[in-house]
Amino acid sequence: MPGRVKLPPGSNYGLPRSTPPRFQAETVNSKRYAVVLVLFFLSMITYIDRACISVAKEPIAAELHLSDAAMGFIFSAWALGYALDQIPAGWLADAAGPRVALTLVVALWSVLTALTGAAWSFASLVAIRLVLGMAEAGAFPGGARAICNWLPTGERGRANGVLFSGSRIGAAVSFPLLAWMLTGRPWRISFLILGAMGIVWATFWLLWFRDWPAKPLPVDTARRASGSGLSKIFRSKRMALAMAQYAASNFTFFICLSWMLPYLKRQYHLGDSQAATYAMAPLLAGATSQWFAGWLVDRIYRSRLRVWSRRLPGIIGFTLAAGGMAAVTRAHSPGVAVVCFTLAVFGAEMTVSPSWVFCADIAGKDTGRVSGAMNMLGNVGSFVSANAFPYLQRVTGSTSTYFLTAAALNAMAIVCWFNMRSVEEERRR
Repeated sequence: MPGRVKLPPGSNYGLPRSTPPRFQAETVNSKRYAVVLVLFFLSMITYIDRACISVAKEPIAAELHLSDAAMGFIFSAWALGYALDQIPAGWLADAAGPRVALTLVVALWSVLTALTGAAWSFASLVAIRLVLGMAEAGAFPGGARAICNWLPTGERGRANGVLFSGSRIGAAVSFPLLAWMLTGRPWRISFLILGAMGIVWATFWLLWFRDWPAKPLPVDTARRASGSGLSKIFRSKRMALAMAQYAASNFTFFICLSWMLPYLKRQYHLGDSQAATYAMAPLLAGATSQWFAGWLVDRIYRSRLRVWSRRLPGIIGFTLAAGGMAAVTRAHSPGVAVVCFTLAVFGAEMTVSPSWVFCADIAGKDTGRVSGAMNMLGNVGSFVSANAFPYLQRVTGSTSTYFLTAAALNAMAIVCWFNMRSVEEERRR
């Protein structure tokens, strides 16, 4: 059966010697799947913690007498810390292992989430959110390293799809959840509750998880564990292409977290609740896309088209994203516009799983740092996306320029994927 752990002769994975081999294999597989499930919940927590300050913006601003400009700076402080700490956080995951690394960063950002509720001034909020962003930077590089350690190559696509789908589901449910939490209780208490959620996860992870399975993964994975040399990877063309296409993916996805909702409200004269309902659709589609893309990566990997197992999902995804973004400019109703946004986000999200699997392919033991570097530039794409909308609208007098720019970046990313090769693929050429 493809993807099943091969048990070496005499290997019992810590079970009694009388345990049947088939039961041994099922036990090992169950633990691998449990690791992915726990990482899925971590992904949900990260996005709920990210969104909480946005939902609580009005009571925070009223109590601390903060302007919209000041709140915007506070939001940016998190994004800056998150982008800057991607490579150091990846190094921590590689050096200390995902067990210690994720325990530390999740515990730290959970404490900082709770401390957000104790903020007393603009400066204190900026400092707390900056360090919180730096701590959260370790979530996905640490998760990527855990997947690399625990899952064979042919199962990493689905695992990354499940991991990142948690973030999209978390983003979709965070707004109504946090709005409910803020009803009838002070905003400071809500941050304390959210911080406690992360502490529970970190405690469970420390007690339950181990950095490696009891026995090594199949030979094809172990053979690639040494990577190709970290400095050589960072100087390579394939790393530059991976970072460029991931920036384009984040530019498109971040539209639905930043300007899509206000655009729908203003362009089609929608109320708050109606616009919020429309805005959930692309996020939920993004979660579905993550599952589909992860399955597709692994399915192609097990076929005769293995050399296209990373590239083909990426190319298909960016084609859909480019078409969806271009079509937004022609939409004449909110329903059609949301369909276009959903198509674009579905496509952009299809590229996430192959991107992170690609990093594991070329990096091996340095997966945390390499994937962190890719994610760092991806978040630069998010930062540019958030600021490009008002700038391009002011310069050109039209919102269409923004969406066409996103479409052009997606087209560029298609070219990137045509030229991206993993270590194994290059050996087959």
